[in-house]
Amino acid sequence: MGITVTQKEIINIVRNAQANGKTFAATNGCFDILHVGHVRYLQKSKSFADYLIVMLNSDSSVRAIKGSDRPINNENDRAEILNALSCVDYVVLFEENSPARLLEEIKPDIYTKGADYSLETLPEREIVIRNHIKVEFIDFVEGKSTTNVIKKCLDK
Repeated sequence: MGITVTQKEIINIVRNAQANGKTFAATNGCFDILHVGHVRYLQKSKSFADYLIVMLNSDSSVRAIKGSDRPINNENDRAEILNALSCVDYVVLFEENSPARLLEEIKPDIYTKGADYSLETLPEREIVIRNHIKVEFIDFVEGKSTTNVIKKCLDK
């Protein structure tokens, strides 16, 4: 079971554990309405390292990215749900639209993104290259998305 930590705490946790040979994978997202696609993505992300950090978009960040009617679940609820997954070790919130600054501060060993990206199209490309962070691209589960879940609910 994971825990929610501050940005300062996660940086200290990572530095101390890496000094003892432990590895960290990090990923990011809104994770608004958790579905099987999210769970499989997070499980695969965890498989690359000893610990998985989920950099979670804050409510204001989700609104900026997804629109004023999102998130459906607030940041505290989303963090608690993520922390309940056995594959998640740490959740850390960030306010910006992009996790770039936080990713550069954390410096995980591995960064996971959906396979709709490539190294060439990755927004955090320069950060991962500069900090020697390995990137793993994970395939999505066909037809599984929060947007699809919301659409299905609204169509009823």
